[in-house]
Amino acid sequence: MEINPAVTFKHDRSVMYAKRPKVLIVGGGIGGLTLGAILQKSDTPFEIFERTPEVKPLGSITSLTGAAAPLLKQLGIWDEFYALTRELAKVQVVVAPDLETQFVVSAPDDAIERYGAESRVLPRPKLHELLLRQIPKEHVHLGKKILSTQQGGNGVLIRCSDGTEYEGDILVGSDGAYSAVRQNLYAQLKKENRLPASDGLPLPFLNVCLVGQTRKLTLEEFPDLAKTESQFKNILSKDKPYAWATFTTEQMTICYAVTQYLTAETSKDNDSFRNSEWGPEAAQAMCNEVRDFPIVSGRKEQLTMGDLFDWTPKECISKVMLEEKVFKTWSDTRTVLMGDACHKVTPEFMSTKFGLNPSGGSGAVNAIHDAIVLANYIHALPDHPIAEEIEAAFVAYRKERIDHVEHAFTASQAFRNMVDSGWKAKLMRYLAKSMPSWVSVALEKKVMTNRPQLYFLPRDTTPAELPAAPQPSLHLKRPESRKKNEDVVAVAEVAAVEVV
Repeated sequence: MEINPAVTFKHDRSVMYAKRPKVLIVGGGIGGLTLGAILQKSDTPFEIFERTPEVKPLGSITSLTGAAAPLLKQLGIWDEFYALTRELAKVQVVVAPDLETQFVVSAPDDAIERYGAESRVLPRPKLHELLLRQIPKEHVHLGKKILSTQQGGNGVLIRCSDGTEYEGDILVGSDGAYSAVRQNLYAQLKKENRLPASDGLPLPFLNVCLVGQTRKLTLEEFPDLAKTESQFKNILSKDKPYAWATFTTEQMTICYAVTQYLTAETSKDNDSFRNSEWGPEAAQAMCNEVRDFPIVSGRKEQLTMGDLFDWTPKECISKVMLEEKVFKTWSDTRTVLMGDACHKVTPEFMSTKFGLNPSGGSGAVNAIHDAIVLANYIHALPDHPIAEEIEAAFVAYRKERIDHVEHAFTASQAFRNMVDSGWKAKLMRYLAKSMPSWVSVALEKKVMTNRPQLYFLPRDTTPAELPAAPQPSLHLKRPESRKKNEDVVAVAEVAAVEVV
């Protein structure tokens, strides 16, 4: 297929066989799989391309608030999701080395009545597996590292490192902070002097994080697993540039995250693995550095992070970058970005460092919300959409999402600043600890009103005291075809006779 930017076919939809645009999704993470699971419920053809040759059980905990519940219910997987999770009801913040409790922040007791669902946590790999089960295997292609992309008025084309090529009508970049789709798109825009200067700058990062999940443990090994609610312990250090957190899961495992706050010098030391997202290769050295960090387990004997590492299969530990940036450019022509590819916000285990941050779970929830809104606009496209119609849909998608994304980014920045030294950081920690309940409620409402749904599936009608925020894409409607199906078939038959 030759993708010619200068060529746009002039459609006469009255004589064309009804054809939905084919979507190529690059990236098999939470965002890409969510979009795939949604498109599977529609009549939109799609393919997913993941660069890794196999699905690896990487990552730590994922927190999904009630803001993601409507979609899971629309997809018919809420009960299955719920069975995999534990409620995240409170965060206990303690200080090492004595592990004295500094304060406890609790979620509202009436979260279900307020928002329709409470916050639930599960291992990231379990959410990944759940979404993957919603998609037929033939739609997911592994070992497909993208080398180049091309787009024009008549379609999109991707080329992979194994020599294969794939054609489609829409290209979705859901391939993470160092997105190959974004890099290809931005290179072309820069060549045409259409890329904002800020989008051409490298991703800033100040922190690195070690994440993992243990094997299944016994109550003798970790007594806190007996408690039905997830035990979320945030541990701060008095004298080290680290914070670490542990979570108990429904699978009787411990998910954990150790965050190192970098200086100018240590940033240089960690720059070498900048492009190896969720990679285990660089994890061992950091494991050795933090083995002696104490944790809370419910046992009389003191356990440390080293015990968790010893209980974890080596392939389930990884070291990741924690970058933060919201890009200005989300799309062009037939290419669109979503999730970390266009807005990288600190993951949920970071943003809850000093309590139940209203933006907790922002990484996964924002990717899911992107998928909902983008799917709505794709579904509302007419048959045989031209490039201008596709691009207009992408502009509307960004407009609907950008305020929510920027709010999550701002909240994440504010909470991250609490780890700095000096009186300002101490004041911020004091204010977080002493925050009046009415302020917490106001912050929660800002986030929890954003509960988007798919317009083309039956609505989730779960009662909630807090109404959902206005959602423009919920009121979309696909244009009707110019011709009835019988007329289209008749035209096709006449054309076939003429060809013969």
